[in-house]
Amino acid sequence: MNRRTWIQHIGLGSLAIIASGRLWALEKITRSDNEWKQQLSEAEYYILRDEGTEPPGSSPLNKEHRQGRYHCAGCDLPLFTSEMKYESGTGWPSFFDHIEGHIDTKRDFKLIWPRTEYHCARCGGHQGHVFDDGPKPTGQRWCNNGLALKFVPQSQG
Repeated sequence: MNRRTWIQHIGLGSLAIIASGRLWALEKITRSDNEWKQQLSEAEYYILRDEGTEPPGSSPLNKEHRQGRYHCAGCDLPLFTSEMKYESGTGWPSFFDHIEGHIDTKRDFKLIWPRTEYHCARCGGHQGHVFDDGPKPTGQRWCNNGLALKFVPQSQG
């Protein structure tokens, strides 16, 4: 395959991303606590910035079944698609996979036993925890706080 065929194959947008050296890198967003408090509701701040958890069954996103994407409520980065969502029966929006490169994980020992906590890769906003009791094909359950997400219907991009 020559260079012209390769460029046509991957597309010019992909070439621009590769050329800029930012294939999976996201520009980080940093704000002061005051800036976050001005942008977020008190409940959103508690979850996204203080790593809190909303009560189970409290999120309207549990009943969201339209096509679209689930974005970080802190910075609008898409984290999940509606195709990744499933009903886990836990009371929180759950997904069996995530958009690659848009989530960072860390170990959490707040409940004594170790868990994997995950955050938005761009703004660091706490989203939830990932467990190994989900459905195929991944076997994972990305258990998310509804207040940490905003749903964007497919018709809105």
